[in-house]
Amino acid sequence: MESVTPPAPLGTEAAEGRLGDPAEERPVCVAEVCVSFALAPRPGSVAQARRLMRVRLGEWAVRDDDACDAAALILSELVTNAVVHTASRRIICELCADPEKLRIAVRDEGCGSGVPRPVHRGADEEHGRGLLLVDAVSSAWGVHDAGPGIGRTVWAELRRTAAGAPEFA
Repeated sequence: MESVTPPAPLGTEAAEGRLGDPAEERPVCVAEVCVSFALAPRPGSVAQARRLMRVRLGEWAVRDDDACDAAALILSELVTNAVVHTASRRIICELCADPEKLRIAVRDEGCGSGVPRPVHRGADEEHGRGLLLVDAVSSAWGVHDAGPGIGRTVWAELRRTAAGAPEFA
């Protein structure tokens, strides 16, 4: 069962303590809207995350189909990596939108080995291209590793530009 709560924007001091204290006061930029939801670490959670994101993007009036598809690809890859490469008991997805960008972040419990990096695979390889795809479709992405058991967040942004950008009403 997922829960949807409006978190503080990623990268703010309030966001760092967000998962530990839901009653904490959360300053949010008026022009930014955010939502987060928790998922179980199983393969079916990838599709569940995409469904929840599509609903939220619809509520936020994101009208650009290419932007929605790019966001779905990014979210799918990040959730898949958290499911496959960590031993997390839960995965937290966060979506934030402001007039300039859409930010997608996936937090696991940091139980995987190493920091996520794009890897160039051979033509016959079936797996391992997810972060290359994230890099190709996002305007920026990165990793914040707070340590084992504390959490690792992999995030990506889609920029709002004149061509191919998310359109928010």
